Amino acid sequence: VGWWVGGFGYWWIAGALIGLGLVLFTVFRPQKAPVTAPLYAVAEGIFVGGISRFYETTYDGIVLQASLLTGAIFATMWFLYASGRIRVTPKLQKAIIAATMGVLATYVLAWILPIFGASIPFLHDSGPIGIGISLIIVGIAAMNLLIDFDYIDRLNQEPHERWQDWFAAMGLLVTVIWIYLEI
Repeated sequence: VGWWVGGFGYWWIAGALIGLGLVLFTVFRPQKAPVTAPLYAVAEGIFVGGISRFYETTYDGIVLQASLLTGAIFATMWFLYASGRIRVTPKLQKAIIAATMGVLATYVLAWILPIFGASIPFLHDSGPIGIGISLIIVGIAAMNLLIDFDYIDRLNQEPHERWQDWFAAMGLLVTVIWIYLEI
């Protein structure tokens, strides 16, 4: 299979890079979200489709499991938020953002360290420690859904501009894709 994943060739890698670029652009220009959010969805569709095809050919059944777990996490977090069992307070929001920044820093180091012949041990291992690290990261990603839900909820309680809906939808999609890929 190698780089030629499900007929996508290198397109799935391009999808990932274009998606990342669109997210970074939109963070600094959120008013452009009505254009960038659909483009991001297409780019990530190519990326997620390609990488899913690769993993499915390597580990039969993993895509269905990851999809079902992602859906279950989404539904559970929505229930916990909508029922009021978890309230997004400023303190909780700061903790989630801090944890997310820690994961981001770890991901960046995981990309940079191999240039210098080093790596972060256990980060992508399939052993118990690697799985434990992944579970923690999935938990942090799941908590980001609460921030997304809260943002959308607050938007619906007050008049707002149309681009904010697109921005919120893009943020939610970023989080769901993160959960899926981490699983």
